[in-house]
Amino acid sequence: MTFHCKNYDINKDKCKKLKGECVPGRKACVLEGRVAVSEELEEKIRKLDNRLSRKTEIG
Repeated sequence: MTFHCKNYDINKDKCKKLKGECVPGRKACVLEGRVAVSEELEEKIRKLDNRLSRKTEIG
């Protein structure tokens, strides 16, 4: 699957909206809830969410 996203910064390979790695379907992504993602991508999103929530709790 390929798609174009206005929030993707091709030069920095990052999501401008979420200020981090582009992972289609993650929370606040324009694709969230609109597409089915693979189990592998679901796992990547879960790990990323866990890392981000720990960062928020720490500081």
